[in-house]
Amino acid sequence: MEELFKQIDQLLDQINKVIKQLDIDDQKNKLDALINKSQQADFWNNNIDAQTTMKSISKLEKQINPWLELQKVAKELKELSIISDKDLEKDILLQTKKVSQKYDELKKDLLYQGQYDNYDVILSIYAGAGGTDAQDWTQMLFRMYSRYSEKAGFEFNLLDESTGEEAGLKSVTVEISGPHAFGKLKGEQGVHRLVRLSPFNSDNLRQTSFAKVDILPKIDQPDELTIDEKDLKIDVYRSGGKGGQGVNTTDSAVRITHIPTGISVAIQNERSQVQNKEIALTIIRSKLAQLQLEQHQDKISQLKGPNQSAEWGNQIRNYVLHPYKQVKDLRTKLESSEPEDVLNGDLAKFINAYTEYSLSNIN
Repeated sequence: MEELFKQIDQLLDQINKVIKQLDIDDQKNKLDALINKSQQADFWNNNIDAQTTMKSISKLEKQINPWLELQKVAKELKELSIISDKDLEKDILLQTKKVSQKYDELKKDLLYQGQYDNYDVILSIYAGAGGTDAQDWTQMLFRMYSRYSEKAGFEFNLLDESTGEEAGLKSVTVEISGPHAFGKLKGEQGVHRLVRLSPFNSDNLRQTSFAKVDILPKIDQPDELTIDEKDLKIDVYRSGGKGGQGVNTTDSAVRITHIPTGISVAIQNERSQVQNKEIALTIIRSKLAQLQLEQHQDKISQLKGPNQSAEWGNQIRNYVLHPYKQVKDLRTKLESSEPEDVLNGDLAKFINAYTEYSLSNIN
């Protein structure tokens, strides 16, 4: 039992070091403050602020609780290992292996230390070349990220969508919330290519379709990225999307353009013009933050508009369903012969491979 005690003591020491490195104690204080705020009698008087607070509580709990639970179990195992009882030894050893495996899994959080890696994500998918097939491909990707979010324990909320005339989606924008959401998903940005037998032509010919995925860190606090109001053009117009008569007969849709960069965002999914405007502003801030990262600029005034044609040339992954089955990432070279599983949300291995790839390519 003495050797087992040393093993558990070392494991507990490693867990404590990571907890300190991740500032879990500071995060716990923030969580306690938010929980205390949520218990105030007037908490739900401001519905938008209350919802934001509840999302923050959920996110912090998912980030903190696994580490604190792991620490608690390791401490209990250490106390048990002091007892010289051979009957307990086998069970303690089994539980120690489980704690060690969980530690290795959670330790991956240390890989996500970028400026926005712990932010939520604004994910947009746009149909590219391929007509109706490309719009169907956009919907398939929407489903893939929805399933991945479910498996990862992330929240997945639709912000805006534009449906195709025959099938699929012309574009769709969602919010994905959870610990290190941006750090894990940022490698998905780029063009995704599908090769399959088309279900939309009578000859059932092989068709190549493209869709572009944008991944942005969600900047929902105005003080995190200040925009000069004179640089914004705000247009209000009648919504043409789904949502019932209330949406279709009121000027609830909002388009905001950031004049210096030419970035434009239109949102019409919510019934309230105020809500649509706030979502559009959040996406504008998020797009500008992403441009700052890409162009290595400190000031918004130094940014240039995004190069759309270059983005469309940025193909990152092929999904082939015919004449063979394969998903291949063109950066990491990782391959899977089970595209159905990948399209059903089994993205973790591709995300982990890109994380390791990007870290190995840091100069």
